[in-house]
Amino acid sequence: MTRPHTIDTLAQLEALFGQPGEASLRKEVDFLHPHYQALIAASPFAVLATCNTGHLDTSPRGDPPGFVAVQDEKTLLLPERRGNHRIDSLRNIVADPRVALLFLVPGVGETLRVNGKACITVAPELLARFAVEGKPPQCVLVIQVESVYFQCARAIQRSKLWAPVPADAPRTVPTPGAILAAPTAGEFDGATYDRELPQRQKNTLY
Repeated sequence: MTRPHTIDTLAQLEALFGQPGEASLRKEVDFLHPHYQALIAASPFAVLATCNTGHLDTSPRGDPPGFVAVQDEKTLLLPERRGNHRIDSLRNIVADPRVALLFLVPGVGETLRVNGKACITVAPELLARFAVEGKPPQCVLVIQVESVYFQCARAIQRSKLWAPVPADAPRTVPTPGAILAAPTAGEFDGATYDRELPQRQKNTLY
């Protein structure tokens, strides 16, 4: 049964929003234009979206600006650094190569959206290329670009994402240890986890 006020057809959706402006359509291309390459080169942070039957995932990726390399106007290279070994994104890519990336640049309102297909490689020359402090990534994603376009700054402006945060601002969200302790009814030692986390992250950054 359809719930009241639910939009469940394309016709309803298009009637609600109207037609997109010319600029929003013409900004999309199927290659990495030099201006879009400049945004990627300046970005130290991206969100990787992947999919699989019955499973979706978004995962943060970050490193110094330009950590995602432009191989050519149709290809991106994304090193996979060490993490928690859940490898949700990589499991999805093995099953379904479709990926999407959202690039953010600190202080810049516009973001960049890239859609394409990825494969996972452990080619020695690529692992060596992306080594940091003598430590190579565990693998590299080779992303074949299918569509690229920038997103306007409204979301960043509304969220005030880049607004300075006072150094003495109190933490207003639960700590990682508290979050981990909750589903285990206190069996997980959250206080110890929080105490050891900063040094562990420092020691295992790469």
